Amino acid sequence: MRTDAAPRPSRVTLEGASIDLVPLDADRDGGAIYEATRGAEHDALWTYLFDGPFADRAAFDASMRRMAASEDPLYYAIVDRASRHAVGRAALMRIVPEHRVIEVGSILYTPPLQRTRGATEAMYLLARYVFDELGYRRYEWKCNALNAASRSAALRLGFTFEGVFRQHMIIKGKSRDTAWYSMIDAEWPARKARLERWLSPENFDAHGQQRTSLSST
Repeated sequence: MRTDAAPRPSRVTLEGASIDLVPLDADRDGGAIYEATRGAEHDALWTYLFDGPFADRAAFDASMRRMAASEDPLYYAIVDRASRHAVGRAALMRIVPEHRVIEVGSILYTPPLQRTRGATEAMYLLARYVFDELGYRRYEWKCNALNAASRSAALRLGFTFEGVFRQHMIIKGKSRDTAWYSMIDAEWPARKARLERWLSPENFDAHGQQRTSLSST
C-alpha cells in the first residue's frame, strides 16, 4: 500500500470512442448544454443537483464560469465525438490526495447523452484516470437517497453500496439523506474488464444498440 499523497487530477483531455472528456469551458460548452437543458420540460434534470434550473441564460453562464474556474470540484465537459458538441458534464470532487480518496459527482447528462454508449464510457474514462493514472485507492459516488436512477447507475457501474447518511445536507431548502457508494483499487481491475467488454464495438449493432447489457456482462 502506498502511503504518499496521490497527484491531484488536472485539466486533461480523456479520449474515448464515442465521447471525450475535456476541461469545462464556459464559452465553448455552455451554449450546447444550455440549449439541451433549458425549459420547464427539462426541470427534472436538475432535481437532485446542487445547481439549476436557471431563470435565464445569464444565470446559467455565470454558473458555468464558476464551474470552469473551480479546482475542487474539477469539472469536465462530456463532448460527443461526432458532433463535437458538449452533451453533459461531470466532476472529480472532494479530492483528498493524502488519503488517495476522490469522488465523482455533479453529473449532468443531457437527453442526447442519456442511455447511450457514451454515458457509460464517460464514467469508465474517469474511473480509469482516477485508478490507473492517478493511483487513488478509493473512488466514491454519493447521491440523494431518493435518486433511484443514480443509485441504480452506481451499482451498474460496479460501485458498492455502503449505507445512507441521514439528514446529511440541506439542498435547495430540503433535507437530504445521502446514499454512499464506493469502489476501491483492489476491485478496479475486474470492474475495468467488465466495462471494457461492454464498451467493445462487438457489443453494439449497426444502430448502436447494445447486444448484452452491462448487468449481464
